Amino acid sequence: MQQGKQAAGGRLVATGLRKQYGGVFVLKGVDFTITRGRVTGLIGENGAGKSTLSSIIAGIRRPDGGAMTIDSVPYQPSGPSDALDQGVAIIHQEIKMIPELSVAENMFLGRMPTRRGAVARRSMHDQARAALDQLGVRVDPRRPVAGLSTAAQQEIEIARAIIRRPAFVIFDEPSASLGNQETERVLEQIELLRAQGSGVVYISHRLEEISRIADDVVCLRDGRSVAGWEAADVDRDAMIRAMVGRELAERNVGPPPHRDRTVMQVRSLGSTRFTGIDFDLREGEILGVSGLVGAGRSEIVRALAGADRFDTGQVLIGDVPVRIRSVQDAITAGIVMVPEDRKTQGLNLDRRGGENMTLPWESRLTRSGLITDRVVRDTQCRMAQELDIRGDLDAPVGLLSGGNQQKVLLAKWLVRTPKVLILDEPTRGVDVGAKDAIYTIIRSLAASGVGVVVVSSELEEVLLLAHRVLIVAGGRQTGLLDRAEATPERVMELSVPAGRVPVAQR
Repeated sequence: MQQGKQAAGGRLVATGLRKQYGGVFVLKGVDFTITRGRVTGLIGENGAGKSTLSSIIAGIRRPDGGAMTIDSVPYQPSGPSDALDQGVAIIHQEIKMIPELSVAENMFLGRMPTRRGAVARRSMHDQARAALDQLGVRVDPRRPVAGLSTAAQQEIEIARAIIRRPAFVIFDEPSASLGNQETERVLEQIELLRAQGSGVVYISHRLEEISRIADDVVCLRDGRSVAGWEAADVDRDAMIRAMVGRELAERNVGPPPHRDRTVMQVRSLGSTRFTGIDFDLREGEILGVSGLVGAGRSEIVRALAGADRFDTGQVLIGDVPVRIRSVQDAITAGIVMVPEDRKTQGLNLDRRGGENMTLPWESRLTRSGLITDRVVRDTQCRMAQELDIRGDLDAPVGLLSGGNQQKVLLAKWLVRTPKVLILDEPTRGVDVGAKDAIYTIIRSLAASGVGVVVVSSELEEVLLLAHRVLIVAGGRQTGLLDRAEATPERVMELSVPAGRVPVAQR
């Protein structure tokens, strides 16, 4: 293919790119270069312009000004397919596949190989298998995508992009929904692409990944390029200062002291997905839940919040047993949960902020049980002030930044102060500034006496926030460590039981 024949060392150069929406410029003359055989880390807060820049390079959007070239030849893609034909691919954070189709069919969707007017399935399967093998992905290309883990689908997405041997590949937050082990696989695949001569752009809020994988780093803020470094010459604090324009005071603050009174007791909780879960949660305590992807973390907290059923065991609020067979039962008992996927499980993206916030509480906010516009607006204003939610809350929440969407989701479950707040991946897909603000909210809630359970794929986040850490492996509780005991090494040791090797769910 033509892009596979380009000489190593070629460059894609963007000069003075500008883009506006509704009269507001989101890119303000950005210069950006991708060099074959190198990885460029692209960082910045949500709204800084990263996604817009990558969308223009990948042909998804057209710039309002500026120019692009590939090896000094003008590059003006008419769409993503045209960009791919010219050797530029993008791998999105949000995976878009058709579950009913096979892995190979998804990889060749829209351009399946044919022979005599029919789909050449053997050729398609052979090419798909070769691309998957190249990345070390052990998935049968003939099986349906339905039932595959997020990590496996992400690997298929990467294979789908590289099957055309692109000269330049953009990874847009590929690790946002992955655990540590799956993220390692993605980074290994990027190293392979670099070794094969592709120029890679890696966008991530996880700065430790940027430091590890990138040859150079570019920071955007407010639609402008504000800093750039050779990766070896930059530390995490410098990247954060460039991203947010200030120091973050809360990053190294421990949790506030908790109280002695127990707010929730969990005894021998079990289902088909987990078993033997036992812990007490005290008022004002932050309990972290850690484990590899597929260990059962989300299943446990979903059962506590009434989203899934548990078959054995008991939950007590204080010393009183409670019956939890639905989300409504959990809310009545004082247990609420912020789910891990705000876009599909937590928010109605087409409705405004206040409507999302009041949705679970409509029958409780007024005596008549009928919600009014005034109640919605008053609630919206109160929660926006309490959680420092920025942006236009009278517009659909889908238009807000990821950090502000997450705050709206938090507000939705804090309209009434709960006894127990469960947070499943509370900072997934948000930038360091928003993450810092969410940490402050969590600590403030704990200081007020709310018992908080935090599930996170980021071990650093769990260790930063928690008084204690509950570790899960293979659906079983393998440890419950005090803060002083919960070292990264000890937590990881308990996350992988002796004699077992973690394998990503396929």
